[in-house]
Amino acid sequence: MAKDTLTVTDNRTGKTFELDIADGSIRAMDFRQMKISDDDFGLLVYDPSLLNTASCKSSVTYIDGDKGILRYRGYPIEELAEHSSYMETAYLIVKGELPDEQHLNDWSYNITMHTMVHQNIEKFMDGFRYDAHPMGMLVSTCAALSTFYPDAKEIFDVESRRLQARRLLGKMPTLAALAYRHSLGLPYVLPDNDLSYAGNFLSMMFKMTEQKFQPKPAFERALDVLFILHADHEQNCSANAARAVGSSQVDPYSAIASATAALYGPLHGGANEAVINMLNEIQSVDRIPEFIEGVKKGEAKLMGFGHRIYKNYDPRARIIQEIAHDVFEETGKNPLIDIAKELERIALGDDYFIERKLYPNVDFYSGIIYQAMGFPVSMFPVLFAIGRTSGWLAQWSEMVTDEEQKITRPRQLYLGEDIRHYLPIYKRPEPMTKERRLLLERL
Repeated sequence: MAKDTLTVTDNRTGKTFELDIADGSIRAMDFRQMKISDDDFGLLVYDPSLLNTASCKSSVTYIDGDKGILRYRGYPIEELAEHSSYMETAYLIVKGELPDEQHLNDWSYNITMHTMVHQNIEKFMDGFRYDAHPMGMLVSTCAALSTFYPDAKEIFDVESRRLQARRLLGKMPTLAALAYRHSLGLPYVLPDNDLSYAGNFLSMMFKMTEQKFQPKPAFERALDVLFILHADHEQNCSANAARAVGSSQVDPYSAIASATAALYGPLHGGANEAVINMLNEIQSVDRIPEFIEGVKKGEAKLMGFGHRIYKNYDPRARIIQEIAHDVFEETGKNPLIDIAKELERIALGDDYFIERKLYPNVDFYSGIIYQAMGFPVSMFPVLFAIGRTSGWLAQWSEMVTDEEQKITRPRQLYLGEDIRHYLPIYKRPEPMTKERRLLLERL
């Protein structure tokens, strides 16, 4: 009779072990019982970059990369993008269920009431150089919020966690807009509580001399959908950072700042900037075949295609294509979109990319839309961070309340020197320089 176990024979000792299988996984700690002697530490599991290691149990996001499925709390991303708002989706992600009308109104109101930041934060922002990257400024100011709210250290108090969530969701767009305005030397714009979440952010970004900023509906909706698409994505680099740093029981501002720092990297939040740079380098549709050949030869990289998780068309990329039309009707078509579409058409029909399961991901079109709406490339990862804040908060809160979680402390395989004893400097051998090595080889 079949059992949910895995039988392992340690050929070093001849001993056999039976390991329990639960939820399609085995416990890495079960391997520690496999030893060759009593003083042996036990067998470790080696998994660089955690490619096949489940570090937690989560109920937030489900992904099936082979089928191109993405769901938040069970709800397909396609349905949320079409029917929901970012405020409603953020409620779902953070609290676990879709709200009724009253709870959604209360949630939106409570977040709106926390969009203002202390004036000292503005002074803190003024300390950055004029050319400081907005993402670096966001990381720093997010971490600085922990000094303004010492009650945030009460991470096991459910009411404190809820309050910090409202504060972070309210203030992240404000911090992002401050960073942008600082880079241009423009006066800061106060939040407008009459506007939607996305509309208020557009106001803080782009308001100039008008008495009341009126966001373009197409821009407002596009930004709201993009926030939804970026809200969470399972155990990615930044979510893992939030959990790992949060496992030390630090306040959520510090944990979210660490996640923001992880997102800063070009392999994570900076990927759509790389797509824009690639399309600019291609320059025109007639140069695409030459570029494709360069990719096959390893002379160029096809950015915005392929994904660590998805081995099918990223469902978020399809949604972005649809909202792009509404934005371009308002702005006129971004000339890069023709290059992007033709590049996609050729790549999807080429056996080289089909065999490697390389399909467009969310970054392939998002940067083109951001650029059309007037966002500079340096703000792309910042926009990502605003939407992802709800996911980071859900991941962090889930970690805090998980009784199985301890402070994150991976093991290593030590491959360095065995014990060596200290020698006075005058007794140490002459260092083996490159020149001396070549000399000895010639002797």
